Amino acid sequence: MNNQTTTPLATPKAVTFTIGELAREFDITTRSIRFYEDQGLLAPQRQGQNRIYNGKDKVRLKLILRGKRLGFTLAETRRLFELYDRDQSSENQLKTMLGLIEEKKTTLQQQMEDIKVLLHELVSVEQRCQAELLEHQNKTDSDPVI
Repeated sequence: MNNQTTTPLATPKAVTFTIGELAREFDITTRSIRFYEDQGLLAPQRQGQNRIYNGKDKVRLKLILRGKRLGFTLAETRRLFELYDRDQSSENQLKTMLGLIEEKKTTLQQQMEDIKVLLHELVSVEQRCQAELLEHQNKTDSDPVI
């Protein structure tokens, strides 16, 4: 005999996650998640000492990590979250995001140019070093042995 009772009209429980579950899913440390919380990017509920994360927290964590991968600072990510929280129509958030993307692209293009110049300089120095080394070896090969 089954002692469990079910209530057909019961509302479904919201899906929640522990800090460990999120850490495993996103392959990051729990310390990283706590850091994002300290920075005001995540706001889990508390049950005693335990943090309880909801679907919104999970989505935000995913966006934080994507932003990090794209080179956005945590302050920039926070700014986007704040815009979304104020106006969920997304228009301001999208305009801000486009501005941030343009800034990142400009920065990356400048960095690519800087890298090209540096690589050219390194190749030039490398060629001079090889030439001097060859000259030095030729000199010592032609010296008489006593």
